[in-house]
Amino acid sequence: MSVVTWAVLLGIVVALAFYSTRMARHKEEDGLQDTGLAILEFGRAFPQEAIRSLHATADAKAVFVRLHDNKAGIMRTLRNHYACHLIEPGTVRVRNLANGKGFAVEFLDSPAHNGEFTFASAADAAEVSLWLLGNYVGPADLDPAPNGLPTT
Repeated sequence: MSVVTWAVLLGIVVALAFYSTRMARHKEEDGLQDTGLAILEFGRAFPQEAIRSLHATADAKAVFVRLHDNKAGIMRTLRNHYACHLIEPGTVRVRNLANGKGFAVEFLDSPAHNGEFTFASAADAAEVSLWLLGNYVGPADLDPAPNGLPTT
């Protein structure tokens, strides 16, 4: 009788192991599809920043985050972990892609995050590019006038 009990227990353990590995593989394929996960991970990386809005790329490999003070951030999947980056003003260059649904980004302070990002719609790509343009610092913003007043 004890041999049968041990065999049943072993069968249950094997079935649970098989089920859990299948679920883990399914979760890896999902990427950042769950925006709730993106909110949690970005909030964990930058707890002092309040998230206002976010847009995921079409392949769900990146999520662009708009913060409450009109700053922007990005969260990317890198193999088995998530990388969060707060975009500082003046540290990003953006150029559009030919399909109109995306853009290429060059991060001057973090080249590892450079890449081309395509969104589900052109409207999403336009909105995120406006967030990034909000982080643009032009030459007039860097050089104050001799009297300390901003130039017009």
